[in-house]
Amino acid sequence: MTQSAQPVNRKALFLSACRCEPVERVPVWIMRQAGRYLPEYRAVRQKHNFLEVCTTPELAVEVSLQPYRILGVDAVIVFSDILIPAGAMGLPFELTDKGPVIETPLRTAAQVHELALFDPERETGFLMEAIRILSRELGPNVPVLGFAAAPWTLACYMIEGHGKDGFPAAKTMLYNDPRLFRSLLERIAHATARYLSAQIAAGAAAVQLFDTWVGELTL
Repeated sequence: MTQSAQPVNRKALFLSACRCEPVERVPVWIMRQAGRYLPEYRAVRQKHNFLEVCTTPELAVEVSLQPYRILGVDAVIVFSDILIPAGAMGLPFELTDKGPVIETPLRTAAQVHELALFDPERETGFLMEAIRILSRELGPNVPVLGFAAAPWTLACYMIEGHGKDGFPAAKTMLYNDPRLFRSLLERIAHATARYLSAQIAAGAAAVQLFDTWVGELTL
């Protein structure tokens, strides 16, 4: 009678790949969170809007786990959105079918200076709780992944107010008032560092920065 193979330690596999170490196979995970491709995800979204799922730990956990349960992926990325820190810094937003919309985008130095360096556990505790629940349910051998937007990408949304080809308002501030833009990037960077540190403290095995709009910058 042959002995059954030991289950793969997905966390060790994933972290080894992150460190560019040799691995027995490439770990597989799906960035598109729960994924619009899953009927189970679409069923949840029929009852709850995107932001409600992001800010309700039980719903975020459910849709985060769906690809793991159904497809057996190697890592579970927590369901959230890159605009969450913007709201915590003092810029309320909506997540529509056409993308994020910030009610009052940044246009002045006063607005930039009023942005809060928020407490991640207090202002975004729903995300940290979702990570804690996922970590408990998945155990020590399956990695939970966190993420945030890189400063440039978040700044684009905060200044423009929504996604837009070329991000003209963001580039106008960048070129006309580079000191103010640098101040904004520094505030976002400090807030994001604390935000990601809190995700790691909550149980995330790895975190990723998404610089979606870095292609708008010239070399």
